[in-house]
Amino acid sequence: MTGRGDQCEIETHVLIFPFAAQGHVNCMLQLAELLLLSNIHVTFLNTDHVHRRLLRFADIKSRLAAYPTLHFETFSDGLPADDPRCGDSMGQQIKQVDLTALPQLKKICMEASGKPRFSCIIGDGIFGRLTNQIGQELGIPVVHFRTISACCFWAFFCAPSLLESNELPIRGEEDLDRMVTSIPGMENLVRCRDLPSLFRRSHKRTIPLEHVAFETHQSLRAQALILNTFEDLEGPILSQIRNLFPKLYTLGPLHALLTARKASKTASSEEKPPPSFANSLWEIDRTCMTWLDAQPPKSVIYVSFGSNSTMSRDELMEIWYGLVNSKKRFVWVVRPDMVAEQEGKDLPSELVQGTTERGCMVGWAPQQEVLEHVAVGGFMTHSGWNSTLEGVVAGVPMICWPYFGDQQINSRYVSEVWKLGLDMKDTCDRKIVEKMVNDLMVERREEFQKSTDAMAAGAKASVTDGGSSYSDFDSFIEYLKSLGAGSRN
Repeated sequence: MTGRGDQCEIETHVLIFPFAAQGHVNCMLQLAELLLLSNIHVTFLNTDHVHRRLLRFADIKSRLAAYPTLHFETFSDGLPADDPRCGDSMGQQIKQVDLTALPQLKKICMEASGKPRFSCIIGDGIFGRLTNQIGQELGIPVVHFRTISACCFWAFFCAPSLLESNELPIRGEEDLDRMVTSIPGMENLVRCRDLPSLFRRSHKRTIPLEHVAFETHQSLRAQALILNTFEDLEGPILSQIRNLFPKLYTLGPLHALLTARKASKTASSEEKPPPSFANSLWEIDRTCMTWLDAQPPKSVIYVSFGSNSTMSRDELMEIWYGLVNSKKRFVWVVRPDMVAEQEGKDLPSELVQGTTERGCMVGWAPQQEVLEHVAVGGFMTHSGWNSTLEGVVAGVPMICWPYFGDQQINSRYVSEVWKLGLDMKDTCDRKIVEKMVNDLMVERREEFQKSTDAMAAGAKASVTDGGSSYSDFDSFIEYLKSLGAGSRN
């Protein structure tokens, strides 16, 4: 690995284009930093809205100082300034970018001379058609990065064949427990209720399943595909995907690979490593870390439902009562926009007392640090893919309460395939919450800890020298450099 100042390497210039949501931006910023450490010049493309939030909460100035070959570009997503851009409005975001972004992005991708500015575009696969069109019209190779799990990607890819085999559509609530048999590699592993939420007619389908399946098939036209996963976690599904995507790079868990690469770079040179950066679109409240420092080992369950999930006040109260009634300590992330109905009655005194005695509530937390804290022994999660991988690396058992997208299938794999926790999908009852918290933290603690320790070891092995993700990343860097050399010839 050559030094940062090697100019012949820096001529490889990559554009990274994520969908404008916390989970997508987070892992694509991690990928950007990995490329920068490998002497790849990176331009990171955000919507104006996301970039304003990064400037407020993610210390962009320090990041630019640490990486002189990192640049940011922005474009308008076409939405009004007061649009919430979260939760159920995600479909509208995707639609507006698809409708309005092409002229802006083509302008960003071209030099004044009319030549392509980048040797490669790494585009979020949710915009598969758009990035393919830009690449084709401008002569720039395109790589798709899907930020979801491999099992979710494969389910979306197989959606047309499920329709052809009459396994879809799902025929109401009474059909949700029917086993799905026509997804290669998943036979009799998932029920209809475990398919990504867009497969359900009853779900708020702001993004049509047909659109997501179409965009997923667009990845067949890309030069390569990146997934944030590793062989020990999703090997059987990755084998199926490779039959159709021979140039597949599995680089996960990206946050662990980044940590390992920074450590390796420090050990092999006298160069001071860049600092760690928070890739957050929210203001982080670190008071929970001080609170955790005062708690016994593995005594706390950390509760966070991600950056986009919303819930009703009734759901909030059921989960809250379950946590308090479990008598376990908890840290709970409650975003300001998380509860649909902001107005409500005064809180019951028993909830206030129980939270005062055993709880800590914050608007947003430094999640990786929380999960790796010695006091944390469990994780109640929405099963977003970044959160799932962070729980896996930290070796923390999980209770899964999925909201939408890939989360339904992730939670099934966590509970039934990887045996890393419990699946609470499609229910929200205080007694079930209480029981699951006690099962996770006490009754079945040793069982889950054995599984999570083994998977955490596999995750860490994958990102160390000789591991599957470590090796795939080296191959990916060589591939990018070959594109850079080709663009100069």
